[in-house]
Formats: sequence, structure tokens, C-alpha cells
Amino acid sequence: MDASFLAHSMRSSLSTVARRRNSTICKLPACSNPAVVAVLTTRPKESIAEDLSGKSTSSSSVYNDNWFDLVAINHLSQSVQAATGIRNSKSGYESLVEAAKVASQNFNPIQQKEVIIQALERAFPRPILSLIKILLPQSKFAREYFAAFTTVFFAWLVGPCEVRELELNGRREKNVVHIKKCRFLEETGCVGLCVNLCKMPSQTFIKDSFGIPVNMVPNFDDMSCEMIFGQDPPASTEDPALKQPCYKQCKAKLKHSMKCSS
Repeated sequence: MDASFLAHSMRSSLSTVARRRNSTICKLPACSNPAVVAVLTTRPKESIAEDLSGKSTSSSSVYNDNWFDLVAINHLSQSVQAATGIRNSKSGYESLVEAAKVASQNFNPIQQKEVIIQALERAFPRPILSLIKILLPQSKFAREYFAAFTTVFFAWLVGPCEVRELELNGRREKNVVHIKKCRFLEETGCVGLCVNLCKMPSQTFIKDSFGIPVNMVPNFDDMSCEMIFGQDPPASTEDPALKQPCYKQCKAKLKHSMKCSS
């Protein structure tokens, strides 16, 4: 078998493959336009926001809380109920969500923030917080410590999360907590509850209790969120989260304007 025969065979095989490929692609409409072909052959990404608008079929997350998770959830729920002065008979994470909904229905946004800060102060003893603030003044180590601590001990509240790097003050730090899909936002299905009962009070509480600023950046399309330790949050007039409209089908069944979090 000589070289010319091998070359002829390879050219014939490649030509056959090309003809088959072109035949398959041209079964699609407007196959002469590569951009159109790409759109027709690529499934668009579905967002959670669309799910709450009734357009998507993406499934909800399922959590199997262990005994530690249930104790922590119940403790925080009881603290929120005590701060609002309104009790509920639900259990588990459903009880925490119900307590949050009650707070949003009975208090204005400023009061909601104050109520949650009171609840967090009830949940975490002041002497312990003061000791941590003394032992861990703001530093690269402290920021990375809080990020790692959050991923390990607060997954029951926000869902699975991981530590990521970010450049801060000219150097790389592992000071970011990336929450893959926020449990609280998914369960409440409400932008207002996310902003007024989680983002705003948590930023204030962490800064006042530990002396470390944190900027919480929720993504309302896929329900992910980033907690950036060491970064000051933007002013309320410039924070994109406070200008975000609520989902079309708000699970909290509240009436929101285009600026439901303001």
C-alpha cells in the first residue's frame, strides 16, 4: 500500500464526514447563518427569576437538615419571633421563613432592619462577640477566617457555599463567600425580604459586632450571592440591590412596587 493510496483514502473519508455534517446542520432553519445555528442548537440558560414568573421548570433545592442545623434554625427563628413579638407554630426552616414574612408585613423597611439586628443580638451573646472583636481585629487573617467560618457553620441558613479569592488593597485574599443558591431567598421568593431582612441588617451587624465591613451582593437572576469581607457596601442610593424589582410571583404574597426594597 503506497503513500498516494493512503492520501487518497484519507481525503475521501474526510470528504464523507464533511458532507454528513453539513447535511445534518442544514436540517435546521437558516443554516447558512452560523449565529442562528448556534442559537438553535444551544438551550438557553433558565434563571430562577423566570421560575418565579411561571416561565421556567427549574426545581427547588432539597435540604436534609441534621440535628445541628435544626438547633441553629430553631434558635434563630425564636430570636426573630422574640424581636417581633409575634410567635408562629411552624417548625424548622419554615418557621424562620414565617417569622421573616411576619416582620416584613408588620414593619417598614427601616424597622425591619432594626428588628433583625435585635434578633441577631439575641442569637449571639454580646460578650462572645466582643471577645471575638478583640481577638480578631481587622486583618487579612481575620477576613479569611470569617469567610471560612461562614462556609462551615452557616450553610444551614444560606445553603451550600464556598470561599473564593478577590484582590483587596492590591493583594489576593480568600475573603469572599460565594453562596451558590441562597436558601433564604429561594424559600421566601421575595427581593424585599432578601434586602431588608438579610443583606442590610447582616452588613450592619457584622460591621458593628466584629469591626469588619462586609458587602453582600445578591444575584437575583440565579439566586447566588457573594459576601465580601473587608469591602464596604455601597451607599443605599447607589446599591443596585435596593433598586431591584421583586419577582412577578412573590412567594411572600406581598404587594411590591418597582422598588420593593426601598
